[in-house]
Amino acid sequence: MYGIREGWHGLIEGMIKEIDMHSISGILPRGGTILGTSRTNPFGQDNKGDPEKILYNIKKLDLHAIVAIGGDNTQGVAYKLSETGINVIGVPKTIDDDILCTDYTFGFDTAVNIVMEAIDRLHTTAESHNRVMVVEVMGRHAGWIATFAGIAGGADIIMIPEKSVDMEDV
Repeated sequence: MYGIREGWHGLIEGMIKEIDMHSISGILPRGGTILGTSRTNPFGQDNKGDPEKILYNIKKLDLHAIVAIGGDNTQGVAYKLSETGINVIGVPKTIDDDILCTDYTFGFDTAVNIVMEAIDRLHTTAESHNRVMVVEVMGRHAGWIATFAGIAGGADIIMIPEKSVDMEDV
């Protein structure tokens, strides 16, 4: 089994390393990815020739399948690779929880739990200092983390990118 460093960028550049039991020992409690990540889309306008480099590296290493773990960009590229005949398994691990046909991704669950812990800890400070606390969370164009964590944490107001808010109302 091989690990591809920095996602699709690593497959374009051939940044691939063999994965064995020693290299994955102790990764369970770590968040994120041990292989790194990138926002590279080999099928994007500025990446001419990259799909051919990916196909070349897949053949060179005699890879039988790719397991693509990531969000909507990762899964979109995986789908396009599958259309070329590459065996691809898509595992939705986005924190944004914005991939169609999934209820919850495990990245989303982790993100919401981390935010809920942070909100729980902020309550004491906010109350003792009679302050308003603003918690900004990740989610790019999707407000799922803010919504779920805000409800669970007892937020007075939850602002999400999908809905414009009049600051005077806030």
